Parts: sequence; structure tokens; C-alpha cells
Amino acid sequence: MKRLNPSLVVGGLIVAVIAVMALLSFVWTPYDATLVNPSGRLALPSWEHWFGTDKFGRDVFSQIMVGSRTTLFVGVVAVGVAAVIGVPLGVLAAMTPRWPSELIMRTNDLMLAFPALLLAIMFGAVFGASTLTAMVAIGIASVPSFARVIRSGALQVMRSEYVLAARAAGRKPFPIALRHVLPNVTSLITVQASVSFAIAVLAEAALSFLGYGTPPPTPSWGRMLQESQEFLFSAPRLAVFPGIAIAVAVLGFNLLGDGLRDRFDPKLAVRR
Repeated sequence: MKRLNPSLVVGGLIVAVIAVMALLSFVWTPYDATLVNPSGRLALPSWEHWFGTDKFGRDVFSQIMVGSRTTLFVGVVAVGVAAVIGVPLGVLAAMTPRWPSELIMRTNDLMLAFPALLLAIMFGAVFGASTLTAMVAIGIASVPSFARVIRSGALQVMRSEYVLAARAAGRKPFPIALRHVLPNVTSLITVQASVSFAIAVLAEAALSFLGYGTPPPTPSWGRMLQESQEFLFSAPRLAVFPGIAIAVAVLGFNLLGDGLRDRFDPKLAVRR
């Protein structure tokens, strides 16, 4: 039995905790995350309010819980958009003749010039700030990463003996892609999805901080940071708690991605 990689275990546990917290927030939070209570504003952490309250008297811990739901939802949809577009493009680039492949990859490189944050700001300026805008922009910005990684893996599969035999037997490209190429790049898709998820979490927080992400009153870790700016010296905890949540989430998905990469390619773990 393979020994589990520490990065995989730690990353998996962190992601599991965040996912459980997000799911739990659908049925229970200590308080209504959007409930304004002016008389209880800026309360210190206590048994009643574990992380204290913000400038509107809202419970910070409840906002962290509901914010995890928003963050995961944006990440899942953004990574899904990137995978749905990027994986077929990568496979297509690996299986087509040289000039169509080069056209696809050079277009892909052009898209890399537009980072997720910049693209989302452009989308927000045109279509208005919303969760949907953030999801689509982050997903489109992540397409080039998927396409490059999948093309690299698909090229290796295309040189294998069973694919050469299938082509010699007269099989069409589409059946070869479905039966031989895609199953053998599934591990690459999984690893890339985990890494892209971490990028999506960070991008969503940055967009909400700038006002181009999830609009109020829906709780968002990035907007919690933005709202805490005026209290950095008087109540720094308002920035510390969502900041830690973002850092831990990004760390968890990055560790999970590293662990999955080592799991699927043991040579990488030996070289480290």
C-alpha cells in the first residue's frame, strides 16, 4: 500500500474542513450573517460571538462560514468553465496537424496576457460587478493553463503503442480521444483543477476587495477585508480572521495539488 503524501493529507483535511463549513452554513450558523445589530457593533471575541462583530454588529464567525460557501461556489464554477473549455482545446491541439495546433497554442498564449484579476475587472466594468461575472472571468483566465497542461500530457499519450496501433487500425480521432487520450490525462486534469481552485479563491477575494466580485449583502471574505480597512488599528481582528481564512484555503488547495501531483507521478516526489 502506498504511503500517503503529507501534502496530500494536510491539503485534503484543510479542503474537507472548508467544504464541511460551507455545507453546514446552509443549515446552521450561530447568527444570521446579514443581521445588522448597531448596539452590538465592534464587540470583542467572546463566548457569545466567537470572532466578535463588525462595524454593523454582524457576527464575524457567521460571515466567515457563509463566505466559505461563496468562495467554494465561485471556485467550482470557475474551474468547471476552465476545464470544459481548456481540456478539449488541449486534446485538440495535441491531435491536429502542426499549423492548426500552433494556431490554437499561440491564441492560448495570447490569452495568458490577461490575468484573471484584470479580465474580471474588464468584465465587471462592462457587465457590472456580480458573482457570475467573477466566475466567468476567472474561468476564462484559467483556460490557457488547462490547455497547455492537457496538450503536454496528450502528446505523450499520442506517442504510446496502443494509440499508434489504434490509428493503424483506422480508428477515427474522436474515438481515440475518448477511449485512449482522455482517460490517460485524467490525473493531470485533477491536479490542474486543484491548483486552479487555489488561484480562483485568491482571485475571488481580490475582486470582492476591489468591489468587482460578490455584491453585498452576501458575505465574502474579500469584502470583509475591504470593510475592515478603516479599523486596522482599532480592531485589527476584523482583517485577521478573513485574511487567515483566505490564506488557509489557498494553502489547502495548493498542498492538495502538490500531493496529487506526487501521488500520480512518484518521480517528482523522489526528486524533491
